Amino acid sequence: MRSLPSPLTWPLAAVLRLRHALYDAGLLRSTRPALPTIAIGNLALGGTGKTPMLELVLRTLEDQRPLATLSRGYGRQGTDIHEVHPGDTADRSGDEPVQVKRNHPAVRVFVGADRVKAIGVIQEQVPGVKAVVLDDALQHRRLDAGLNILLTTAQRPYCDDALVPAGTLRDLRSRARSAQVVVVTKYTSAPSADEQAAWRHRLHLGPHQQLFFAGMAYGPPRLLDGRPLDPAPGRETCALVFTGIAHPQPLVAHARSLFGTVEHLAFRDHHAFTAADLALLARRFDTFAPAPKLLITTEKDAARLRPLLADGPLGDLPLATIGIRTVILNEPERFAELLRNHVGTHPAHR
Repeated sequence: MRSLPSPLTWPLAAVLRLRHALYDAGLLRSTRPALPTIAIGNLALGGTGKTPMLELVLRTLEDQRPLATLSRGYGRQGTDIHEVHPGDTADRSGDEPVQVKRNHPAVRVFVGADRVKAIGVIQEQVPGVKAVVLDDALQHRRLDAGLNILLTTAQRPYCDDALVPAGTLRDLRSRARSAQVVVVTKYTSAPSADEQAAWRHRLHLGPHQQLFFAGMAYGPPRLLDGRPLDPAPGRETCALVFTGIAHPQPLVAHARSLFGTVEHLAFRDHHAFTAADLALLARRFDTFAPAPKLLITTEKDAARLRPLLADGPLGDLPLATIGIRTVILNEPERFAELLRNHVGTHPAHR
C-alpha cells in the first residue's frame, strides 16, 4: 500500500511527468556547458546535507584551480547573478553561499536563479575555470550537468518517501536514474558489502550508478571569527544550542556528548533571525543553566546572524559555531578519484 501514490500527489505528479517528458523529447531545451560541471542535489525538500557535500567536493578538488560554485542563494533578496564576497550578508547572497565563501576563500562563489546564464557569467569572469560545482541543481533541467550527485538520507531515503504533501519529495523518484552517483547521507558507520548490496536493491540503482555512504564529522566549537575557545569547554560547561536548519537532531546529540547540560531552541530551516529572536535567546541564556556556559549555533545560521550581532543583545555573550563536515565512509579514495577524473579528463582541459 505504501507504494501506491496518494491522490493528494496526483496533480504535482502529472505536472512533473509532463515537464520531464518535454525535456526528454527535446521539446524543452537542456544545455550542457562546455566546461566540467558537478551538480549536487536531492529529491526531497532539504536536510540531506547538500552544503557539507559541496564543501567536500571543493576540498577534494582544491588542486584544480580556479574553482567556482553556483547556487540559487536560497533566502536572499533578488534573483540577479553576482559573485559572493566575504563581507556579503545572507540577505544579499543567501546563507549557504556566504558560509561556503568564508570557509573556502580561494573558491569563486556565485549565485543566480538562471543557472545557464550564470555559467556564462562565470566563464567570462573566471578565465580558465576548471570546474563549476552546482548546489541544488538536480531539478534544474535547463542545465544538463556533466556529473550528477544525488543525496538521500539513511533515515528517509527517496524510495520510502512520497511527493508532497503526502511526503517530502519535490520530484519523482524516477529522477534518481539521472544521477551517476548516489550518496546515502547521515550514515553512522562504514557499511558492510551486504549492506551496500541491500541498499543498491532498495534504491533500484542501475549498474552504471555509483553508490557511496556518507557520515558527519564535527569540528571543535569556534568563535565566530574562527578562533578556538580558550580554554576548551568540557562536561562542566553548559550549552544553549539554537538552530535554523532542517534536521538539527544529530548536531544536538553531538553537543550533548560534549557538554554537561544542553538545551536546544529550534527555528525553521533558513530562519531569518530578528532582533526579537536575539532578545529571546539572550533572556533564555541568562536563566537556562549556571555558568560556565555558552551559545552554540551552526555556520549556516551564523551567516544570517552576523549583521544583527554588533549592537544586539548577543554581542557580549560567548557565541560559537560547530562546523559540520561530510566524510565518505566506503571507498573515499574511489569517490575522490571519480571527481578528479571527471574534471581532469574533461574534453575542455585536454
